[in-house]
Amino acid sequence: EDLDQAIALAREALALHPVGHTDRSSSLNNLASRFSTLFDHRGNPEDLDQAIALAREALALHPVGHTDRSRSLNNLAVQLSTRFDHRSNAEDLNESRENLCSALTLLTQHDPRRLMVRQSLATVYLLFHRSGLDGTGGPGEDTESLNVAMHHFKAAANFVPGGLLSRLRASLRWVHHADEHRHGTELEAYGTCMQLMDAYMSATASVSSRHRAMKDFPRTLAVDAASCALRGGDVRRAVELLEQGRTIIWTQMTRLRTPLDSLRTHNNHAAALMKRFRDLSSLLDRPPASHADGAPSVNVEAEDTRYRRLVEDWNGVVEEIRKIEGFSRFLLPPVFADLQEAARDGPIIMLIASGSSCDAIIITHTQAPTSIQLPTDFKKLITVVRELRKAIGKDASPKGNQTALIKALRKLWNDVVFPVVENLGAFARRGSRIWWCPTSLFNFLPLHAAGEYRANGKSLSQQYISSYTPSLTALMRARRSHGRSPSVPFAAIGQNFPAGALFTLEFVEPELELVRSHLPSPPTVSFTKITSVDATKSRALCAMQDNTWLHFACHGTQNYRDPFNSAFLMRDQPLSLFDITQMDLSRHEFAFLSACETAVGDFSTPDEVIHLAAGLQFAGVKSVVGTLWKVTDATVQRLVEEFYKNFCQDGTMNSQRAARALHQAVNSLARDKEMPMPLDQRIVFIHIGA
Repeated sequence: EDLDQAIALAREALALHPVGHTDRSSSLNNLASRFSTLFDHRGNPEDLDQAIALAREALALHPVGHTDRSRSLNNLAVQLSTRFDHRSNAEDLNESRENLCSALTLLTQHDPRRLMVRQSLATVYLLFHRSGLDGTGGPGEDTESLNVAMHHFKAAANFVPGGLLSRLRASLRWVHHADEHRHGTELEAYGTCMQLMDAYMSATASVSSRHRAMKDFPRTLAVDAASCALRGGDVRRAVELLEQGRTIIWTQMTRLRTPLDSLRTHNNHAAALMKRFRDLSSLLDRPPASHADGAPSVNVEAEDTRYRRLVEDWNGVVEEIRKIEGFSRFLLPPVFADLQEAARDGPIIMLIASGSSCDAIIITHTQAPTSIQLPTDFKKLITVVRELRKAIGKDASPKGNQTALIKALRKLWNDVVFPVVENLGAFARRGSRIWWCPTSLFNFLPLHAAGEYRANGKSLSQQYISSYTPSLTALMRARRSHGRSPSVPFAAIGQNFPAGALFTLEFVEPELELVRSHLPSPPTVSFTKITSVDATKSRALCAMQDNTWLHFACHGTQNYRDPFNSAFLMRDQPLSLFDITQMDLSRHEFAFLSACETAVGDFSTPDEVIHLAAGLQFAGVKSVVGTLWKVTDATVQRLVEEFYKNFCQDGTMNSQRAARALHQAVNSLARDKEMPMPLDQRIVFIHIGA
């Protein structure tokens, strides 16, 4: 009904623009577009014929030499190629190609509309490939047409005057069709797409707008790119693409923050450049001006000149930004030789889950990376994730076992972790540390807890101490050294009854006292405790800013709809992840998050790793302990006590001991047969960072 009304209104508009009116061609094109949309919805061939007739009439009003002739040629060509797709009339496809070639010839070298025409040409050549009409083979065998189609997609994606968003969309189409046909440009398409995604996000101002934008793009883009590189045997390239295409929002935040921090000792040049970059990107992303019929050619040339200068200015600003210390590779993909530094203290295992395969890549500090194809697939991983989520919190059997959870952890061991452990022996001695860098569905699995769970059975925790990292860059940043203060400023922040709570967390106060009892005495540690009515959002933020060691004991929530609103619940209002992103915690050493769901990602954008624990690490905290699901107030206290016993046993404080202390605490509780802790509570905590 809406379409019918739109067509009725478009007819009225056309009636108001009789033959001879300067706006008649625009009205004809609008009505043609409405009929084309009607055909897409109802499939009535007469609607498409009507659209083509109207597009022809509009083209007739734009003779050779008219500034908008190229647009009309493109519009008619698109309708003709659509009709060919449904009726296979060779005349339609040939005329469509001729019109598009003419349109491209008419446009000046820097006209933004060239991108649209290039994409239309790519679509037409794909139709030639599928139909075999060009005579160099049967349907699907015409490689020449396929190559030309990919050439046009590539040209569209690399056409700077087209604007970042249009180029990014063109690159996504290039990726889709190159992947569909396993074309030789597939890996190049992915690389271009990653670079454009990076540039587009750099020009997007706010954190929330970046997250909304990410939802518009394929969530498996980075892992699909890595799988493509692995199919070609290029493991290094797979690592580079994963690092470039994941945690984009965090990367942008840390990237933009670095030069602004250095302004304290430098001038405002970096800030001015970043503003200029954003302003120019915004101008390039605006749609080109639509010229009225009969617009003087001098106006068109002026617009073309303006765009050309914008492009030149944009490129110039990018080059200037690359001259700033730490920004030499701004908008350039990371290189493996630099990323390998992340494995300085132990091997990193990147886990890749894509539709085509599931793989692990073992990265060491000095040797070439190793890839392992895992004996599982995307559908099986979805099943394991679902089984785990159902099993968490289920009561134990009469024998004290959580059988559904054990079954899921065994499957995780057999299909994912054991094949990796089999290959780790050559790179890491038993009892040493390893880092997991999961992607896609792997983000929601407790890899550290995988095992056989039977008498004398094998498990990962018997052999290695597991940590996690959202990205390789994040781990390298967490290892940056800075001067330590003679006294450790430690803040314990607890809130047992936040705003809107239905019940009191009884063990918050005892837990904070427990933490205090295990910390070294002053002057080694200066201890601050904020609880009850004092634990407001503003007081907590002040404590976080003033203390570089933190322990939270409170309600935590993961907001799946808007993950940046995930929060620690304080007495008056939530202390959100967004609040944390505004903080500079670059001198912070450690944070223990004794709260529910502090390391749970967002299913709509899993590779952005948006949760409280990751937020603290990206804000600068070196070492973070977080939770994968809900914690039980009573049982978590035992784990906290065991952790701090191990963490502070020699009377000194070292954040790099956190992973080992957590590992020892979990193993100690597993051996306690007198007071067995439920398995889901024993394995809920994970270590992230250095």
